[in-house]
Amino acid sequence: MSDVTEINVETGQVTVRAYTQEELDARANAVIPESVVIVENSIENYAEIKQSALSKLQALGLTEEEAKAITTN
Repeated sequence: MSDVTEINVETGQVTVRAYTQEELDARANAVIPESVVIVENSIENYAEIKQSALSKLQALGLTEEEAKAITTN
């Protein structure tokens, strides 16, 4: 079972606690928002596009290190 980690951004205090029953019930009944699915698909597409760009840069004669330096965010 996971715990909840709460961070107070003003004080920096970190609290780790178990989920309450209400939170567990809410998690069990939660529906994955469509935006989460879209983000996951976008990440997969981004990885494919980035690898394609890296391969093309290497085909132009750049070393892997040089190509990665250009494609790194």
